[in-house]
Amino acid sequence: MKKQDKIANPYKIIKAKVAQVSDETPSIKTFSLELEEELGFSTGQFIQLTVPGIGEAPFTPSSKSGVSKKMDVTVMNVGVATGELHKKKKGALLAVRGPYGNGFPVEKLRDRELIIVGGGCGIAPLRSLIHEILSDRTRYPKVTLLYGCRSPQDIIYKESYDNWQQQFELHRTVDKAHSGWDENEGVVTDLFERIDVDTKTCAAVVVGPPVMMKFSVKGLEEMGISGDRIYVSLEKNMTCGFGKCRHCMVGPYYVCKDGPVFEYSRVKGVPGVWD
Repeated sequence: MKKQDKIANPYKIIKAKVAQVSDETPSIKTFSLELEEELGFSTGQFIQLTVPGIGEAPFTPSSKSGVSKKMDVTVMNVGVATGELHKKKKGALLAVRGPYGNGFPVEKLRDRELIIVGGGCGIAPLRSLIHEILSDRTRYPKVTLLYGCRSPQDIIYKESYDNWQQQFELHRTVDKAHSGWDENEGVVTDLFERIDVDTKTCAAVVVGPPVMMKFSVKGLEEMGISGDRIYVSLEKNMTCGFGKCRHCMVGPYYVCKDGPVFEYSRVKGVPGVWD
């Protein structure tokens, strides 16, 4: 797994302006930001996004990694800071700091068959990984994306799936379908029976709500994929971003420093990992 890049000043704030706001669902928006300075991040790392006068919250960028003055952040309205953020329009001023943590181990995923399992808003950090894959597509022999959410109305990045389906195998499912839905109905693990990969050598990435990740990892292991080839991105209360506040401790780990992406074999059996 990629070692976290050392930040010269982890407290440094970079001003950011909202360049575009895309409504994904009634409760989820994607904010395209223009940064005052360049910021580099690895896919899967997170940043702290500040709403001036309100507070900040951690988000994993959903845009392509690298060094840039542009960044996409997909945000669900679930609290005070995110509620205020959802009120922001084009031209609003925000700030970011980071990046923090470890990203997806891209170097370990290349040249393998790859299973990507996403649930709900968990597709946001996976969108960044998908951008990474598509920029170097020949290095990934076979990619299978499984995505589940509550209903067709809750699917985000609706404009992307036609293109993704042309690039790799894609299956979607919803917990509750309406009359116009012609894809799978059920939980995302129902899609596992459609996977056709070499489970002795392939790798898997899982991001989503904790209960979804818990049963997805269990299903992948039952298929014969070992924990050292399964990578999960944990959702915890990351506040400071660099291991000082201790809010995100899971067993011996700080999610903000040792994660948020973990090789599953490292956290398997750790109390509270799915809380």
